Amino acid sequence: MPGLAAKDCIDVQVETLDEGLIAGCLGRIGFRLRPEPWNRVEPTPSGPCPKLVFAPPAQERASNLHVVAAGSEAARRKLLFRDFLRAHDTARDAWGDFKQRLAAMSADVYQYGQAKAGPTEILMIAAESWARQTRWSPPQSASAPRRASSR
Repeated sequence: MPGLAAKDCIDVQVETLDEGLIAGCLGRIGFRLRPEPWNRVEPTPSGPCPKLVFAPPAQERASNLHVVAAGSEAARRKLLFRDFLRAHDTARDAWGDFKQRLAAMSADVYQYGQAKAGPTEILMIAAESWARQTRWSPPQSASAPRRASSR
């Protein structure tokens, strides 16, 4: 995201209707399924959503591919988080500063993620309010089911 301070790691969210197909394709090109329990579920207010996180092939640039069900609450929340920060420079800059300070205090990936959880939920309260005020909705996913036209 332009203007957001971040670690040197590419994060991509993939929405799919068939996690098995995506997992097989990524595995064939060398991506490795992350084994940690926290990389298998995304907590949301409506309950946990399954997810898969893949690491790149060995010796490739650091990246995380987050695979979630198309149209899921987990997918929606990630897109809302992104769009809220894009629309609010002050929130984006504060989030970037927070993450930089947190990263400087802990090299442990699990502790870093756990420490971000509470502040993420606070930011999501503001994002949800913004979504209601602006009537924000996530972009239509290419893999999401299409509604039949009533023409």
